[in-house]
Amino acid sequence: MRLQDLSAALLELDASHRRRYRATLESPQGVDIVIDGEEYLSFASNDYLGLADHPSLVRALQQGADRWGAGSGASHLLTGHTLAHQQAEEELAGFVGREAALLFGSGYAANLAVLTSLVGRGDAVFADKLNHASLNDGCLLSRADFQRFRHNDLDHLEQLLAASDAPTKLIAVDAVYSMDGDQAPLPALLALAERYDAWLYVDDAHGFGVLGDGRGSVAAHDLSSERLIYMATLGKAAGLAGAFVAGGRPLIDWLVNKARTYIFTTAQPPALAAAVGVSLRLIAEAGERRERLGQLIARCRQRLDGTPYAGQSATPIQPFVVGSDESAVLLADALRRQGYWVPAVRPPTVPENGSRLRISLSARHELSQLDALLDLMLSQAAN
Repeated sequence: MRLQDLSAALLELDASHRRRYRATLESPQGVDIVIDGEEYLSFASNDYLGLADHPSLVRALQQGADRWGAGSGASHLLTGHTLAHQQAEEELAGFVGREAALLFGSGYAANLAVLTSLVGRGDAVFADKLNHASLNDGCLLSRADFQRFRHNDLDHLEQLLAASDAPTKLIAVDAVYSMDGDQAPLPALLALAERYDAWLYVDDAHGFGVLGDGRGSVAAHDLSSERLIYMATLGKAAGLAGAFVAGGRPLIDWLVNKARTYIFTTAQPPALAAAVGVSLRLIAEAGERRERLGQLIARCRQRLDGTPYAGQSATPIQPFVVGSDESAVLLADALRRQGYWVPAVRPPTVPENGSRLRISLSARHELSQLDALLDLMLSQAAN
């Protein structure tokens, strides 16, 4: 886009209720937050277990900085791979029951790494229609034949797999879909991957820490296969930042040698890696927090059942779909005036006419707080 076209294009976004603005958080991440000087009850964070400002995690970061300094200074393949990184990778692999793991600065970087390293021209990648943007970008950048199947439609996926003669096939899915909160049928997907000699790549950004006693969606289904590649982020339920890919040792060694978003970037601060072990301990001990999440999820589904806004999510992501962009923005503004922070989500993040408020539940929410929010949302949406 030309420089002179930017202002006009921004005005078009304003007119269509799709212009995005950043809010400045002036408090630690949590349920009670301060934004631009105002106090809010937040239902917007992916901090599902409420660990982002946990004292033990904060202390682990401080101690990591004391031991390792502020920055890593180099890529992992030069001098940036510290003992803290190595230990974190070993702990993560053990936690999710895989042979090896590899740290990345973000889930986005991890998705690009895996997809562009394992498939290329002449190969084929099969992706769910509701996959996260980072998975789609990885599929596009891989230059493989990019085929999208209808959401959670196994028959459609099998038709595409059966029709493909690509030498390397890869199925890419979210384990928990970030805007609807529903889950991929992982056992059936793995069965298809086995049948058609394909990789199965699982992005568990929203399941890690929450499902499978905290060990994620794959553990919840007790799945194990050399062709299953697992990715999870550390910036959501784990309370930190970054991501990791876990799988067999040959896979991880291949990524070390071929993944451009790993090779050509500075390693994440070692203090973050030094805190991973504490995060994993907190996740393992968070049974009561996950139980509280389950209670909140059940209450939300019970309250919305029978309304036009009911979804199918059994996870902390509870969509409240209102349809138009304007309706979503107006509802979010009304909630904000009452002290609730629940931003509107609009296309292209969600499909056309699928604008919504995404209720993100935290183990630190109270049932009474959720009830008050839902009372207000249902009342405002009906007007």
